[in-house]
Amino acid sequence: MHLLRDRGYVHPVPSEITPRAAYLRRRQLLGALAGTFALPAAQAQAARPGKLAPLPGARSGVAGAVVMDKPTPYTDASTYNNFYEFGTDKADPARHAHTLKVRPWAVAIEGEVKKPGTLDIDALLKLAPMEERIYRLRCVEGWSMVIPWVGCSLAELIKRVEPTGNAKYVQFVTLADPKQMPGLRSSVLDWPYVEGLRMDEAMHPLTLLTFGMYGEVLPNQNGAPVRVVVPWKYGFKSGKSLVKIRFLEKQPKTSWELAAPNEYGFYSNVNPKVDHPRWSQATERRIGEDGLFAKRRATLMFNGYEPQVGQLYAGMDLRKHF
Repeated sequence: MHLLRDRGYVHPVPSEITPRAAYLRRRQLLGALAGTFALPAAQAQAARPGKLAPLPGARSGVAGAVVMDKPTPYTDASTYNNFYEFGTDKADPARHAHTLKVRPWAVAIEGEVKKPGTLDIDALLKLAPMEERIYRLRCVEGWSMVIPWVGCSLAELIKRVEPTGNAKYVQFVTLADPKQMPGLRSSVLDWPYVEGLRMDEAMHPLTLLTFGMYGEVLPNQNGAPVRVVVPWKYGFKSGKSLVKIRFLEKQPKTSWELAAPNEYGFYSNVNPKVDHPRWSQATERRIGEDGLFAKRRATLMFNGYEPQVGQLYAGMDLRKHF
């Protein structure tokens, strides 16, 4: 029997199902948006939604940091989420994450670094000037979005804490507080949620230490107040609501590896040639393009970031190291 079923949980397959409310809303918007679909992102970028505190960022000059795809509407990006600490349904995080208290907030820096300690959210925000980066986000379940994130390269933090020569991996730990996160009552995963990157992946300029989206601070359901975004990997690799960043000598086990090692590998790079056991990865459904005649898109190798990151995996068997 499948490991997740053994835990009393049947993994949903939501990627082919558009919520009724979202469908009705998008149908009403199709006519208004039709004229803007052809515009490049620089012209058609979503306006600041005016929901949360502003967090502007200068347009990034990092190679590959601004894709020319049309950004996903903010309403979709903030209501269709995977954040199992608040529930496994895509709408659960938006319904339940109001219980998350994002101030005060601090992130512990641990492990193989010369400068361990704790940084509060205000110190993290001052690491480097904020940048806006428009990244594709690809979920392993077969759907995708395009989101204008705000943050700075994770490398800015890594350089500040001075990893030792033993630091080969970076582990990210998400908050696990049952009082704030009702989803922790589920046994779908062993909490807290943990993820990890190889050091060169973490240091890559595209790996973003993220504090905002759409020109505002992150909504709770999107990983407030601080998360990482690794645009060439499936979305679950981008840990949310971080409370610890650890520098390790040995490769850490991640939450989904522990839950289902035959389905989720450490690298989890977007690869249309390597299917998930339950989903093809060859195509994807772009959220916000859910009209009756919307076609699935071809999935791009490394989510379209192959020119920037392909060299990180030169010589590796990507079917073995999935």
